[in-house]
Amino acid sequence: MTPFIAEFIGTFLLILLGNGVVANVVLQDTKGHSGGWIVITVGWAMAVFVGVLVAQDYSGAHINPAVTVALAVGGKFAWSEVGGYVLAQVLGAAVGASCVWLTYIQHYRTTKDPVLKLATFSTIPQIRHNGANLFSEIIGTFVLLIAVFFLTGPNIPVGDPSRPVGLGSLGALPVSLVVLAIGLSLGGTTGYAINPARDLGPRIAHALLPIQDKGSSNWDYAWIPIVGPLAGGAFAALLYGLLQA
Repeated sequence: MTPFIAEFIGTFLLILLGNGVVANVVLQDTKGHSGGWIVITVGWAMAVFVGVLVAQDYSGAHINPAVTVALAVGGKFAWSEVGGYVLAQVLGAAVGASCVWLTYIQHYRTTKDPVLKLATFSTIPQIRHNGANLFSEIIGTFVLLIAVFFLTGPNIPVGDPSRPVGLGSLGALPVSLVVLAIGLSLGGTTGYAINPARDLGPRIAHALLPIQDKGSSNWDYAWIPIVGPLAGGAFAALLYGLLQA
């Protein structure tokens, strides 16, 4: 399996299960309706576990443009590979979100609130404040990436296909626990995208799919879960480099 396909499948599974748990909790008449924040955060952590488990041996399981860019900034990933990885991640996320819609299509029809429908695709801040929301995404992604850098260590050979660097370098269980910690502690403000593909791919799907009474895709907010994670990951990479100098 090529790294491109691995990133596509890994991100597809991440979003299928991650947005799936959100749909199960917020849509009407589901078995998990009103399950609460703990169900969502644990579900997302397990979604990360599955995505990393599948992709780790083939691509390093970045499944997140912020991870890909941060590793490139940190000198652990070739810049020439970044575009292909990011494209695979965004496409996988869009397809994963579309499959969530197909799975829960009857529940989308019984749910009247368009904001709840959008929440099953992309992140929505609890209190809209661009500066605070941006900082939330920066700090959440910083935690994710600083953990990646410290747990992978400074001596992994760059460009060694037998040891692809990424979230899989931590192992599926440790990285899922890191994501669980971020969701429980820092996710209450924006819904912790901490992943541009996780937000952008599903938001594109929301805009394109024939969802009944879906409302706005909230594009005026969409830059925050893109810029914030990229900045937070890059900052983690730069700080790690300084600490290792």
